[in-house]
Amino acid sequence: MARRPAKTKAARAATLAAPTAMRIGFIALTDCAPLIVAKEKGFFARHGLDVTLVREPSWANMRDKVALGALDAAHMLAPMPLAATLGAGGWKKPQITSFVLNLNGNAVTISAKLWDRLVEAEPALLYARQESANVLRRVIAADRKAGRPKLTFATVFNYSSHQIQLRYWLASAGIDPDRDVNLVVVPPPQMTDRLAAGEIDGFCVGDPWNSLAVLRGVGRILISGYEIWNNRIEKVIGVNRDWVERNPLVHKAMLMGLIEAAEWLDRPENRLEGVEIMAKPDYIGPEAAEAIRLGMLGVVRYGLDVSPEAMPDFFVFNRYSANFPWRSQAEWYLTEMQRWKLIDPTIDVAAIADCVYRTDLYREAAAALDRPFPLIDRKPEGLHAGPWTLAQASAPITMGADLFFDGSYVSSARAMSTAARMNAEPSAIAIRRPSANR
Repeated sequence: MARRPAKTKAARAATLAAPTAMRIGFIALTDCAPLIVAKEKGFFARHGLDVTLVREPSWANMRDKVALGALDAAHMLAPMPLAATLGAGGWKKPQITSFVLNLNGNAVTISAKLWDRLVEAEPALLYARQESANVLRRVIAADRKAGRPKLTFATVFNYSSHQIQLRYWLASAGIDPDRDVNLVVVPPPQMTDRLAAGEIDGFCVGDPWNSLAVLRGVGRILISGYEIWNNRIEKVIGVNRDWVERNPLVHKAMLMGLIEAAEWLDRPENRLEGVEIMAKPDYIGPEAAEAIRLGMLGVVRYGLDVSPEAMPDFFVFNRYSANFPWRSQAEWYLTEMQRWKLIDPTIDVAAIADCVYRTDLYREAAAALDRPFPLIDRKPEGLHAGPWTLAQASAPITMGADLFFDGSYVSSARAMSTAARMNAEPSAIAIRRPSANR
């Protein structure tokens, strides 16, 4: 169990002696909201930071600029600092995260044309959306038999939560994502236009782009990320490890501002103001305002022909200890990347999670603000259908549901020796899945 950070006057000190300039990158997605709010509402300034927010066009661009030092920190996909530290998909640059921006927020969306084909194959799908992956498998099999081209699905980056979620969901129905479909990478803001143009048949992306596809009448949401795995870490703040070593107080001040911004966002009375801020031209833009509003208010519009459905946890910014970088979730991402041969199958999963997901630095920032924080680094995932209390914390914390849609669960990779992990199949490492899942 982790030690509690010392609550001395020095440990509580938050404001830097003089305003310190920072450049932080973001992608136009609703889940960059804590960064935008921390800037716009003065939370960064309160802790002595003069932050310039830089909108980037793609995750690859973001990765490269952080690695080169052109950005001090960035809005990142949860697997990105893990992949960068391992040198997967680019040059090797040790990175860390000590702050989770949000839980949930993604969805799998398909074109209106493909949705019509699925309903034609199984009319009951109109009332049993949970069967969509199985019906998609039947359509793919029919296409293969008829010699038609494979369907094309887009994700935002090869080392992304979206890539992993889409693969996981497809495989649950017996669809091989490497053989049965084409997977391509498309930057998030381009997803809806590419779908409308017929260049892709579906995508997995963060909002507002799923909701916007529905509102434009070009897409249909099949399943949300929350439904695939309740309250999964989605985006984080990523920084180079050597930058943190050179700038520990600046890093701590950034975390403190973000904690306060995330708290502000999770107060229901602030969500509509948050929508107005996010819809400014410098951030996501007014054309997406209604799509931003849906997600921020916890509403999912699966299609124009069905009533919106309440999903209060579609975006979680602070509650459930959302900002804590759980190493158990880092381990899940790593084992899934091993499963799909995206990273070396022999790496020490727990050791990488330990060096990249820096729970100790989060605790220091939370303690300085007198906020509760977990005293453990890992928790079982997939066991809770509703609220539960984390007692192993500086003060009891109410946590949210954490179920997987297929009944899987995850226990810590710490429970297995390094030798056992190296000799095990990646898909079996500390994970139980139904046999239908590859």
